[in-house]
Parts: sequence; structure tokens; C-alpha cells
Amino acid sequence: MKLTLWLVVLLFLNVPLLLAQSTRNPYPFDPPWNTPPQAGVAFTVPRVDNVPDLYGDIVNPQLVVFMGGNQFMVLDELLVAFKKQYPAYTRIFVETLPPGILAQQMKTGSISIGNLRIDHQPDVYLAGKKRVEENRDRLVEVITYARNKLAIMVQKGNPKQIKGLKDLSKPDVRVSMPNPAWEGIGGRIEEAFVKAGGDELKSAIMNRKVADKSTFLTQIHHRQTPMRILYNESDAGPVWYTEAYYQQMLHNPVELIHIPEKENVYADYQGGALKNAPHAQAAADFIAFLKSPTAQSIYKKYGFLPPLP
Repeated sequence: MKLTLWLVVLLFLNVPLLLAQSTRNPYPFDPPWNTPPQAGVAFTVPRVDNVPDLYGDIVNPQLVVFMGGNQFMVLDELLVAFKKQYPAYTRIFVETLPPGILAQQMKTGSISIGNLRIDHQPDVYLAGKKRVEENRDRLVEVITYARNKLAIMVQKGNPKQIKGLKDLSKPDVRVSMPNPAWEGIGGRIEEAFVKAGGDELKSAIMNRKVADKSTFLTQIHHRQTPMRILYNESDAGPVWYTEAYYQQMLHNPVELIHIPEKENVYADYQGGALKNAPHAQAAADFIAFLKSPTAQSIYKKYGFLPPLP
């Protein structure tokens, strides 16, 4: 009897702990990392119903922007500021997929994600310089509005003691690498590998380690790298500087390893309005806004560099 009573007391005392454990989010680092838009029902389930690359109002938008995914962190403030300056635009839809995927969507006219089909055509296309040049014939005018450079993202405390790009070739270092097949950054990182250690370093990371599965090539895009590092699936990943910088802004347990200038590469962010933009005036207004001091200050806040004169 006393034993049964004692067990009941223990269970009673541990109820709060058991409830906390049952309600604790097992995926605390999952996106969306932006602030979700307000809606009548909020239904985001980690690893199940979570669509971080579609942003805003998909029905009857007044402006559609295709933006290379590595700029997603500026969206909250950028769109708030744009709507404040141009209050006529209240419904904006943005896709932050890899720029190569966005280019295919422009070419084919639609994309499917799960059970969802989207056939919106963009008013504005924003991506890296190379990808924009490949689609130059579709654009009215091209501007350069920001720059970026590379860094290495590692777990908090840097347990593998990563000091530079050469360390990514070590057999015991699990690397997350953007797939060059659809990620422009993948090719730029390969350039940095060659700068740091020649073709031998590039081959070690992109051939040998891919073959033995110690280099993981992203299936979607760069968002997988911080996710894999945060959940201890990878030890390190070369990323745009702003990606590691943003994860630190969120106070997530990662660190940023700087790459020396002689090994680093820079990227120009360019874009323009589409010649066949469904909302031509909105496109022109958004391009003008990107060049404004307000937009430039937002990009600077998130670690982007200003365009060269």
C-alpha cells in the first residue's frame, strides 16, 4: 500500500516534466525562419507541412517576385518597407527557390511542389550574375543591387576544428555542399576549392568524399546545410557569408569561419523586370525600390555587401 502511494506521488510530481517532454518541439531549428504571415489558421508542422520557399499571397497577387533563395532572410523587412513606400501593393507573392529552378519555371510556365501546382509568371527575377546573364533576353533592364562572399558554417564550438577549406577534405569531416547542378553557389565554391588547394582539393571533396558519402550534395538548396549542421547530420558546410551570419542572428548553435581573401570568391546579385511581366508597373517600382537607400540598408543589416560603383 505504501509503495503504491509512493508511486502515485512520484507520478504526480513528474506530470509537468512529462507534459513538457511530450510537447517539446523535436525539430526546433526547422524553417520557416522568417515571420509567418498572419492568417485565420496557422498550420505549420515541422518535417510535414512546412513550405519555406513560398511567401506571401499566392491568390491574385499584384506583384510576383522570383528571388534566388539565399536572399530569403531579407524578405520580412524588405516587403514591409516596400509596401510602406508603395501602399497600393498589398498582395505580393515571392518564391525563394534555387535560381536555376526558378529559371526552369519561367521557361516551362509552371512548377509543382507536393500536390500544389503554381503557374504564376514573375514580374521580377533576382539571382546571381551568371544566372541573370543566362536569362538576359527575358529582362527589360538589369541592375546590380548587392554582393556576397563565401564562409564556412560549423557546429557551435567547432568540434572538428575547421580552420579553412582544406580541412573539409579530411575523411572524418561530414560536409554539406550545395549541388552545382542547380545551385550557382556550388560552382563558386568549387572555384574557391581550386584557389585553396588546386584541383586535388576540389576532387577530394567533390569526388572521393561524395563517393564515400562524407560529402552530402543538397537535394533542394542551401537551406539544407544549416539544417544538417544544426541537427548533427553534417559537421561543416561552405555557404554564402550571409547564411552563416543569419543563423548567428537567430542565436542558433553555429559558428562562422572566415575564408581568406585570396581563397574567397564574390558574387554580384542582379535582377530586372520581365519583358512580359503581368504587372509591369509593379515590377518597375520594385526594381527602383531595390536601389533605394532603404532597401540597401536592409541588405546591409543581414550581412550583404553593397554593389560596386
